[in-house]
Formats: sequence, structure tokens, C-alpha cells
Amino acid sequence: MPFSIEEYRERQSRFLSQIPTSSLVIFPTNAIAVRSNDVSYPYRASSYMLYLCGWEYPDAVFMASHKSGHWHTTLFVQPRDTKSEIWEGRRVGPDGAAAGWPVDSAVSLESLEEEILSNSRSIKELFSFSGQNSELDLLIDRLLSTTDVNELSDPRPILDNQRVIKSSKEIELLKESAEIASAALIGAMSSSNPGIGEWQIQASIEGHFLNNKSQWSYPSIVGGGENATILHYKNNDCVVEGGDLVLVDAGCETHGYASDITRTWPINGKFNDAQREIYELVLDAQIAGIEACVAGAPWLSMHQATSDVLAQGMINLGILDCTLADALGSEFDGPYRNYFMHGTGHLLGLDVHDVGGGREGDDVPGPELQSGMVLTVEPGIYFASWRDDVSIPSRYAGIGIRIEDNILITDDGPVVLSASCPKRIDEIEQIVRSSGD
Repeated sequence: MPFSIEEYRERQSRFLSQIPTSSLVIFPTNAIAVRSNDVSYPYRASSYMLYLCGWEYPDAVFMASHKSGHWHTTLFVQPRDTKSEIWEGRRVGPDGAAAGWPVDSAVSLESLEEEILSNSRSIKELFSFSGQNSELDLLIDRLLSTTDVNELSDPRPILDNQRVIKSSKEIELLKESAEIASAALIGAMSSSNPGIGEWQIQASIEGHFLNNKSQWSYPSIVGGGENATILHYKNNDCVVEGGDLVLVDAGCETHGYASDITRTWPINGKFNDAQREIYELVLDAQIAGIEACVAGAPWLSMHQATSDVLAQGMINLGILDCTLADALGSEFDGPYRNYFMHGTGHLLGLDVHDVGGGREGDDVPGPELQSGMVLTVEPGIYFASWRDDVSIPSRYAGIGIRIEDNILITDDGPVVLSASCPKRIDEIEQIVRSSGD
């Protein structure tokens, strides 16, 4: 476990203090997902399970019930099974879970139904959610239809709000994750050359993750040339030609805590004039957005800061022919949004798009910025020549640029956790050109 027993217990206590004592709380972890036939995807536990008790193995349920004047926590886990363990690896089992994890007791998953039905006699409300464990879903349906428990509430919003502010140890893990991803991106820049495949850049980055006992927190986006104008480009199967930019959006996990960084660079090590103009504009906007990440500021402040810079820059470059007010629109819905379609940032933590609000980062209200929050700032401009719904300036056709960093909000101002990943034009050109030396 990456955290102390005391930190997990404190998280549980804060959460359960907001739950009526006449309730039963049930948190299932993620189910194993089938990839094909008898092959499954690499397993990743539920973020809620990781947050509450650090249990990272499949087929587990966390339960809390109020007994004898206090909350009692139970972890239901896979029982020991020699035959299964020969094939799939050793299991911790109930005895190991009871001895080493932050719960009051641990029992076999085979006892789940009996324990839940036993607790149902003294409760009025159930806090749980469906879709993670089909057997548990059926059990909950049975509980609601055959007992006096007639109210089902979702406990996740309570924990979502709690997860917004990170502890010092969580911040440490987020910084470690950002540093691994930063080093991976530098390595990809330094191995770039005209004719390289997008998949080869992806392999370089994700190989670095694995080499550091990490894994990707989302599938890497590697878009060369016009593929960079597709926001969630996934194919990564094209060659990046000389003169093209490549946009790489990649992040990894450290004990479940994610990084999310984007850099854009010329594959031959030299921005041409048009690329440089757009890159400098996006970088100026990103710096303005980061500077707006001040404790006590509204969530929308960073989006307003980046939007002001981008819209004015598009006017200065002749991309838009209007006033700044008209370019921005009444609610950030003006014509500058034809080329900057997404939000400026999102919260970051155990999930890449972390819980607690501010998912879109633009016209959707988010939480007030507070010390201890970690979020991204990621403006971009995209000129897809294949679009027929807007006018694409010929000078910039095919250019897609995004710059993204991971930001910690503090009372003393924003701290860039991904600061070790270069983003100035001269730094990037030097790294890429050095690959051909």
C-alpha cells in the first residue's frame, strides 16, 4: 500500500461521518474485462477501492456497517485456492487482508450474500451503486425488493468531493507520475526523426513507463501532421513525414495516481514560420492559464485567461476579423471556438479526468480553486484542412498544437508538477535536433 494505515482510516472516517448510522455502505471494485475469448484486459482496481483501502486485486467488496456505536469496515476478498493460484498467482486471502489492510475484518467473498442479508435487518438505507459487479447488482435488487430497505443512495458524490483536495503523500505520487511521463516525452523527442512511425513514438513512451514500474493512465495519443487536429486520435499507425509536427498526449500511473501531459514538436527539429506562430500563441495562452490558477479564484478563471490570449492572438494573425468581444462571444461561444473546441483543464488524481467537478473546464461550472487541488492546463489550436464547416486559413492548414501541464494549486501560487518537461521552442528544437547529431 502506498499510504499509511492511518491515512486510509482517516479517509474512511471522514467519509462515514457523512453517512447516516442506520445505513449499510457497499463499494464493489472494478470487474475483470474480457478482451477476447479467455483473454482479459490488464486489471485496474476501482479508484474508490484504492482510495478507501488500497486493495488493488479483483473480485472484492468494501462494506461498512454501524455496530455497537461505531462504524465497522469489512473487506470481502477472493478465498485462497491452490488450483486457481497455480494458474493466476498467489492470493492474499481473507487472513492476509485482515492482517495487513486498513479494515476491521476481512472475509471470503463467498460470505458476501450472507453478511449483507444479515446486516439488512437493522438498516433503513443502502449506499451503493450498480454496474461494477453483476452478482452484487442482483443481490442489491433482491435486498430492495424483499426487505424493509427501500432506499438506495449513491455514496460516490460524497467521496468525489473528498478526493478533490490531495494529501501531501498524494501530491508526492502525482509529482512522481508527472516526472516519469516528462522523462518519457523527452526520450520520445530525442529519438524523433522524419519517417518515424507514430507507433514507434508510442512504444518509446510506454516502454519508459514500464521500465519505471508504471503503466499508461490512458492510451497514448500520437498524432503526426494532420492527425494532430483530431482531439482524441487513437490509431497511431501513420508515418510522421519531414516538416510535420507531432502532438503527443500521454500519461502514466504511480500507485493509481495519474499524470497527463501534452507536447507538440517538429519531427525534423525545426518549427517553420507558420508552426512557430501558432505554437507561440498556444504557449502564451497556457502560461496565462497557469498564472490564473490561484487559490480562491473561480474555476472558469483559467479558461477565461487562455481564451483571452487565444482569441486576441487569432485576431492579430488575421485568422479572425472581429473585435475581441465578438471573438469570445457572450459565454465563450464565439468564433475562436472553431479552432479551440475543448476545455482548458480538468482535475487530476486517481482518475485522469478526476472526480469532484470541473470536467469540461469552460462553460460548465467547476469548484473554486483551492490549495491542494491538482489539475491540468491544456489550451490548443487545431486547423483541420478536411473540415467543411469552418474556414481554415491556408497558411495554417493541417496544424494542430496543444500544450498541457499538471498544476498543483497552493496558497503561494501554482506549482507545475510537470515542469521538467521542456516546452519552449528553443528547448524543444535543441532536444529533437540532437537526435540527428
